[in-house]
Amino acid sequence: MAAVMGGDVAFLSFFFKQLEPNRSGRYEAEFPFLSRCGRERNFLRCEDRPIVFTHLLPGDSRLLSFCGGGERLAVPFQPEKLTVFPENGRLYHPAPAKSGGVGLVRSALAWEWSSGFQYGRGQEQPPTHFLWEGRSYRLTEELLPLLRAGSARESSDIPISTRQS
Repeated sequence: MAAVMGGDVAFLSFFFKQLEPNRSGRYEAEFPFLSRCGRERNFLRCEDRPIVFTHLLPGDSRLLSFCGGGERLAVPFQPEKLTVFPENGRLYHPAPAKSGGVGLVRSALAWEWSSGFQYGRGQEQPPTHFLWEGRSYRLTEELLPLLRAGSARESSDIPISTRQS
């Protein structure tokens, strides 16, 4: 998989569009995600979230791209839904529902955006607003229940391992 991450956008697009929680009855504890490709099953385990947002696509589209897929793997950027998870300090954004509904924002991108966060409850608490393109967005924190249910864990930027069956 690591060799593919820098390459075939068509494969990445297909792979991540098939991604879903592993409810196959096989390897569920070891590999909580599954991507089906015909009769092949790709079981995934990651340190945090399988969807990692890597960059905002240029232009007026305001699409947030994930996992190296460019426009093929992108969701509308929703600045008000950015969420800092207090338990680990990481930044998250809504992801496709099929893949769990929440994705990790790559640390380099989170750092780039860090100056836009405003802390209405003090620096010790998560941000309350995000300044983006001259507008202040009140952060909804609506991803917190999903994050707590999924118990986000420690990770690196794109921590994916696979097992094929």
